[in-house]
Amino acid sequence: MRKIILAILGILLIAGAIFLGKYFIDKNQKPRPKYQKSVKTVFVNSVKNTEIPVVISANGNLIAKNKIVIFSEVQGVLNTSNKAFKPGVTYTKGQVLLSINSDEFYASLQSLKSNLYNLITAVLPDLRLDFPEEFNTWELYLKSFDLEKSVPKLPEFSSDKEKYFITGRGILTAYYNVKNLEARLSKYQIRAPFSGVLTEALVTNGSLVRVGQKLGEFIDTDVYEVEVSINAEFADLLKVGKSVTLTSSNKSQIYSGKVVRVNGKIDQVSQTINAYIDLKHIDLKEGMFLEANLQAKTILNAIEISRKLLVNNEAVYTVKNDSVLTLSKIEPVYFSAETVIIKGLHTDDKIVSQPLVGAFDGMIVKINKKK
Repeated sequence: MRKIILAILGILLIAGAIFLGKYFIDKNQKPRPKYQKSVKTVFVNSVKNTEIPVVISANGNLIAKNKIVIFSEVQGVLNTSNKAFKPGVTYTKGQVLLSINSDEFYASLQSLKSNLYNLITAVLPDLRLDFPEEFNTWELYLKSFDLEKSVPKLPEFSSDKEKYFITGRGILTAYYNVKNLEARLSKYQIRAPFSGVLTEALVTNGSLVRVGQKLGEFIDTDVYEVEVSINAEFADLLKVGKSVTLTSSNKSQIYSGKVVRVNGKIDQVSQTINAYIDLKHIDLKEGMFLEANLQAKTILNAIEISRKLLVNNEAVYTVKNDSVLTLSKIEPVYFSAETVIIKGLHTDDKIVSQPLVGAFDGMIVKINKKK
């Protein structure tokens, strides 16, 4: 009897352990998640095939058409002038930009002038005897001789005999020595070749200027020039005399220019050709970045979209039956910096207007109908 009771208790203990274990297992087991099928929303535009003008953008930086780099051809100390030689200072045509001290050089020039005067004076008695008909001419020349002014041109020779006589006295040599120094003296003053503004100054008053030293830069602020490069295929768009509209970098200003030169050579690497556009405006400054938009041609039955919507440059995503994403083949016609003109879609096709992450052909989508 005792064995039967122990057997029954063992069976009950095992059964209790099994039920207890099952209870804890069921308690710790998390419910299986229920997955809901996700349908992505896309933005679409209806295709409207129209005539799309091809606009070519070309850009460049403004440079002054008239611009000089100032160098010194003589040596000396820079004199003080009425206007400070500093960037931003304006000068009118013919006004002195720089003046270099020339006292020592001027004294040498005056010495040579005096020597020429003495030589001519010394030959006058011989001229009266040997060339009486030319004496008055040389006497008048000597009377017009002024040491404080530029040496006047020598009288014309009436004969070879007179020429040999004057040359033999060293007058021609002395004359050209004086003219040479006069020309060099003029280089001690640098004058503005046109009205403009100083954009760079590398010396100050009292500086020692040396031969060949760069002193600054001077530009004409009336006329500017911009160099643009366009594809050689559209070279006919930039003919000399053609008017061109240009815009500033932020599109806030519009300027009008004219093509004045076109390079006759095409760049072999980029296959582009350079053209030069002149423009005038009070707001223009050297170094400004300008963009020229040139209408090349018109493409029929096409649309213009963002380049981000292209897939491998040969297809775009469209939505069929308002729910199926479809990869549609297209023909890119012209690429610009941000957009592309394409052909191959039918009117009223629904083209995806914003890139969709993870998109694939046949994907089920939902069209966003909010405007």
